[in-house]
Amino acid sequence: MRKYFFPTTLLLFISTILIFCNTASENDTTKEDEVTVDTVKIIPPTINEIIEDGIPQDSIELRDGISYETDEYSVIEGVINPGQAISQILGKYNINNTDIYKLEQASKDIFDLRNIQSGKGYTVICSKDSNSIAKCFVYQKSKTEYIVFDFRDTISVYKGEKEVTTKNNIISGTIKQGGGLWYSIAKQLGEEKAPPLVDKLANSIYGWSIDFFQIQAKDSFIVYFEEKYVDDEYVGIGKVFAASFTHKGKTINAFRFNEDENYVDYFDENENNLRSAFLKSPIDFARVSSSFGNRKHPISGKWKKHKGTDYAASTGTPIMTTASGTVTYSSRKGGYGNCVIVKHNDKYTTLYAHLSKFKSGARKGDYVKQGDVIGYVGSTGYATGPHLHYEFFLYGKQVDHFKQSLPPSLPLKKENKEAFEKVRTKYTKILKNFVK
Repeated sequence: MRKYFFPTTLLLFISTILIFCNTASENDTTKEDEVTVDTVKIIPPTINEIIEDGIPQDSIELRDGISYETDEYSVIEGVINPGQAISQILGKYNINNTDIYKLEQASKDIFDLRNIQSGKGYTVICSKDSNSIAKCFVYQKSKTEYIVFDFRDTISVYKGEKEVTTKNNIISGTIKQGGGLWYSIAKQLGEEKAPPLVDKLANSIYGWSIDFFQIQAKDSFIVYFEEKYVDDEYVGIGKVFAASFTHKGKTINAFRFNEDENYVDYFDENENNLRSAFLKSPIDFARVSSSFGNRKHPISGKWKKHKGTDYAASTGTPIMTTASGTVTYSSRKGGYGNCVIVKHNDKYTTLYAHLSKFKSGARKGDYVKQGDVIGYVGSTGYATGPHLHYEFFLYGKQVDHFKQSLPPSLPLKKENKEAFEKVRTKYTKILKNFVK
């Protein structure tokens, strides 16, 4: 019997091991087959979040113009059509005339509903039910500003601004034969970015020292500036920190500096304010078609002295007063046609003639600031075509304004000298390193 004990015991041990292993294998298989799924609930944005941030970027148009929807609301995006009023849009979303009237009253001090412009975008957020009543109407006033007309609870109107980020950029270039500043900048930045930068250079920075219609081949420039973006979309030019423009061999540097927290000026490296008492030209980028001096009159055919400067421009082109002063005449004046005269002080007076129409705020007795639009180019009076006739008076006598040493603006204040030197040093280094 003992001879069978060891083999039997060994067989029993092996069987036990096999049963245990098989059971463990079944348990492991069961665990592998079990899959635990964590459910993630995506919470849709609120109406206020839709207003501030827009619809989620991965959204697609669903139906009937609906761009996005939840269990509580639908979002419709559109564009204002020519001649379309806000009442016509909101009428589609069951806003009645009584509420439209209340909306007009609520928006009086915030936004004039008549200023809704065709081509601007809008968003309507409606209730998710059979009535589809508008809860909010958002009008995109610009790329950075919007107006919210809120019909929830009580009717209210308020302005909103999108978050804007800035990126610094610097460019340089040389004017080519047959080209111009706009062409040279557009070639580097594109046609969308060029106009606002050219406008700042020509009007805000160098408008007193350079007539940009007179720039020529081999003139050159460097500009250090900001570009503004909303959600990576370009929306405009920001600050121009510094610029250097070489015109007819003379270089004029400009450094942005705040002498007053409410006003920005540009100074050259010698601390001279680039803004003078008079603009170089009353019209942006206008060609001088007839200079001051003797000429053959285009209507009478007789030779006589031309006591002003003519700027060729299309009808309707805005005309700016070249300096601050008081309007002393704003009416029809013989051969001048529609005419505006501005007295700046006892020494200087300017005259603007052949206007197609006057600008409100430029009537006799009104005070106008330098750069204010006072009227629009036309061909009234003795004129063969649309242009501006501009006269510059020194103590009551017409003189050639291009030959005058016009008074500068106020110089840099002594107490700001140290602060300006730091700004000048910083921007000069940036401009020079870029050129290198």
